[in-house]
Amino acid sequence: MKPMLLVMDMLNDLVHENGGGAKTYVPLMKERDVLGRTRAVIAKARAADVLIGYVRVGFSPDYRECPPNSPIFSRARSAGMFKLGTWGTEVHPELKPEASDFDIIKHRVSPFYGTSLEPILRAHGVTDLFLSGVSTNGVVHTGAREAHDRDYGCTVLEDCCAGGTTDEHDSALRCLARFAAIKNSADVSFA
Repeated sequence: MKPMLLVMDMLNDLVHENGGGAKTYVPLMKERDVLGRTRAVIAKARAADVLIGYVRVGFSPDYRECPPNSPIFSRARSAGMFKLGTWGTEVHPELKPEASDFDIIKHRVSPFYGTSLEPILRAHGVTDLFLSGVSTNGVVHTGAREAHDRDYGCTVLEDCCAGGTTDEHDSALRCLARFAAIKNSADVSFA
């Protein structure tokens, strides 16, 4: 097994108390200590010399890559969110990437579609992905299903994820159990 930990869309715009999406994700994240648990699993991955990839949604300041017919991204555009090069698209400061980590920019929900993710995985011989992030029913769900179809082993770190509601989170996990192992981050060994 050659693993990579993916930390997905843990952006200030979505998960920081002062971010534009704070009302949606921050309450459940606080209740579940998602930032603390994600910080701990990142430390565990670093201690085991596991590759770490930070996946971030973002668009040029003029939103040229933003799909005009997307309900999700149209709302973000209207709110001025997800502009690359701004505080909003930086990773939350509690989860700060290191220089050796991979920075994967996406313009859709999927961490694979039109990104550098799969070439990075292939170049480094990665066979197994550990998925975390926001939202469970968005990037995590899509990432696990697509990784499955690309023949990667997948583990969703359920306590390092959040949806907008507990129901969204739980529903996504029920669906994902067909495609990935669902585990608590404390129970994961990268060895």
